[in-house]
Amino acid sequence: MERAARRGAVLLDRQGFELSRHRTAVADFYDPEEVERVYYAEVEQLLKQATGAEKILTFDHTLRVGPARQRKGLREPVRRAHNDYTEKSGPQRVRDLLPPEEAEERLKRRFAIINTWRPIRGPVEEAPLALCDARSIAPRDLVATDLLYPDRTGEVYSLAFNPAHRWVYFPLMQPDEVVFIKCYDSEKDGRARFAAHSAFDDPTGPRLPAPRESIETRSLVFFPAGA
Repeated sequence: MERAARRGAVLLDRQGFELSRHRTAVADFYDPEEVERVYYAEVEQLLKQATGAEKILTFDHTLRVGPARQRKGLREPVRRAHNDYTEKSGPQRVRDLLPPEEAEERLKRRFAIINTWRPIRGPVEEAPLALCDARSIAPRDLVATDLLYPDRTGEVYSLAFNPAHRWVYFPLMQPDEVVFIKCYDSEKDGRARFAAHSAFDDPTGPRLPAPRESIETRSLVFFPAGA
């Protein structure tokens, strides 16, 4: 595991993830109405600046907290190397969320799905986020895995072990920092398409770490022709 430099060292289209700074106007991330009204718009503006996309649709979010601060209905950090979407489930998400005619038109051009991850309490001491450099992931390392929901079946990639994987993290992330994670890119021209990630226990962290609290949003990112 390597510590990543804060600025200029990693890029979304090269490694599949990128760090950015942003001070949010959200007062209470545990208020879903405020998150959808205020934070979704902030995320979409950030992603437009980072990617040059022509349209962005942020469609859901997940709050994660460590066991010591667990609340009903919230999830713990995921300690399993995975990527949120696959060759199959990426396009399907577009069809799930857009009107049929628009979806099919959008699928003719490049689109991506990007996870925007942010601490809502910092610095992150417990279960920081590890990110696998997309350039070190071989196609055979990505194992399609079903996710069963009450109303649908999703599909993610589990990541098979490969000693060539290069894992990095941004230590002690603060609430004014976000990480963009490329979970799908339809373009197959050599740029990063899938960036696996996982929470992990940092052996260099404090003996009694403060419980992690974080939010992640998922956004469809649509590019203009030729992008």
